[in-house]
Amino acid sequence: MTKYVFVTGGVVSSLGKGIAAASLAAILESRGLKVTLLKLDPYINVDPGTMSPFQHGEVFVTEDGAETDLDLGHYERFISTKMRKANNFTTGQIYESVIRKERRGEYLGKTVQVIPHITNEIQAFVERGAQSATSGEPDVAIVEIGGTVGDIESLPFLEAARQMSLRMGRHHCCFVHLTLVPYIHTAGELKTKPTQHSVQKLREIGILPHALLCRADRPIPDDERAKISMFSNIPNDAVISVWDVDSIYKIPQMLHDQGLDSIIVDELKLTNAAPADLSMWSSLVERLEHPTSEVTIGMVGKYVDLTESYKSLIEALRHASIHTGTKVNIEYIDSEVIESDGPASLAHLDAVLVPGGFGRRGTEGKIAAIRYARESSIPYLGICLGMQLAVIEFARDVAGLAGANSTEFDAETQHPVVALITEWFDREGKVEKRTETSDLGGTMRLGSQRCPVKPGTKAASIYGVDVNERHRHRYEVNNRFVPQLEAGGMVISARTPTEDLPEMMELREDVHPWFVGVQFHPEFTSTPRDGHPLFKAYVEAAREYKATRKHARVPQVSGV
Repeated sequence: MTKYVFVTGGVVSSLGKGIAAASLAAILESRGLKVTLLKLDPYINVDPGTMSPFQHGEVFVTEDGAETDLDLGHYERFISTKMRKANNFTTGQIYESVIRKERRGEYLGKTVQVIPHITNEIQAFVERGAQSATSGEPDVAIVEIGGTVGDIESLPFLEAARQMSLRMGRHHCCFVHLTLVPYIHTAGELKTKPTQHSVQKLREIGILPHALLCRADRPIPDDERAKISMFSNIPNDAVISVWDVDSIYKIPQMLHDQGLDSIIVDELKLTNAAPADLSMWSSLVERLEHPTSEVTIGMVGKYVDLTESYKSLIEALRHASIHTGTKVNIEYIDSEVIESDGPASLAHLDAVLVPGGFGRRGTEGKIAAIRYARESSIPYLGICLGMQLAVIEFARDVAGLAGANSTEFDAETQHPVVALITEWFDREGKVEKRTETSDLGGTMRLGSQRCPVKPGTKAASIYGVDVNERHRHRYEVNNRFVPQLEAGGMVISARTPTEDLPEMMELREDVHPWFVGVQFHPEFTSTPRDGHPLFKAYVEAAREYKATRKHARVPQVSGV
């Protein structure tokens, strides 16, 4: 029978419950246990797919095409189990399911209430999510409950967890609570009172944590841990200090050194747990901290003030740095600044990257950055929108298609080189508009799709025979213009097998040494264990460019 660990948070949000849950899962997996993770989000949105990145950060996409919380990305990076739609659900999904049941008469005319109907539905979702694990029935399911204790939105989830622990009995459920121990500079000391109140609030609900993770900007001294233990009624050795570190991949070792995994194994009576082997994580950290070279990559986007919007992409570059022995410095560049000031500020970069995104704002600045990278022979990687904008730039400035654009940004463009697949083109290439009736998100191409790769291309040298990556986009490169683009030196190096849609583009080596665009999101499949072949190739290209550019003349580039 699967056993459950519920991870809750207190005092403030954004303490790192997802990292803590994923790190605990990594340790348990290193002990030979089958582990999965779930994220319960208390907001009423059905999923984060329509939420602003400034509100929610990155939307992570699973293999089966679910738009989920970014913490699922951490889960996949820390353990081998792949996440699915069932691993993340929201208050909106719970209420939607209960209301559908009520409309069908499944409650037999009873008054539908939060207790027991909503809490029962939450428990059913949790158990169903645990059993959906790709690795078979797990020994342990770690369930992260979003929000903080005391939030009205989180109460049904906490109550469902309490009921579940009561129903399943001892040694089948346990609780880990993550809280903040702030350092007050004016007093010169750590304050434990917020943690005491947070645990007290949890105990009022009927939950007593089996372990307490205390977040602080420094290790918590033993006397402060003893104080927390006494006032929170938690054993002293179960008060775990979790301090700030420069790499999240150090957290598993930190938690293991303080015995968190042993506390969980003992409480849940996991008799099949072997001794922990964290040598892989130690090796990763060692390689991360001792690079042999260094490059600077410019990430040109419009959400650069909130790097959580690019969490998986940042981690993918970090994984590539580990596996290429290269320190990767990322400079976040606002594309609107390039629109106003020009691309000259990119001259010191060793590579340029344009990530995915939606909407017109900042696109011309991204196009200017792409043109600079192409004309200056700087390694370029475009992801999703970054590929589409590279096609637009090439169409305008090389293929002679003046005013080329995406119908997302200009519905009246005479050269719609990027458009919705639900839009049709007459013989003159004009857009014939068609009414969209689906909800936002309903027209997205989502999830994994396997595509063959064209032999003899850079894509083939990176991926081999085929590519299998995850998607999250609506607009596609228009095949009608591909012959004109290829005549100028562009190569469509991968296509979808059924719709024949362009999946990857690159420039011939006689046009540009390393210029690649992908319609999918490779960052979603990158892990620290193996890295990702595309990002490793990109970082190596940046390293090579840096080594050779001192002896090369950088051409003058045109203005914006």
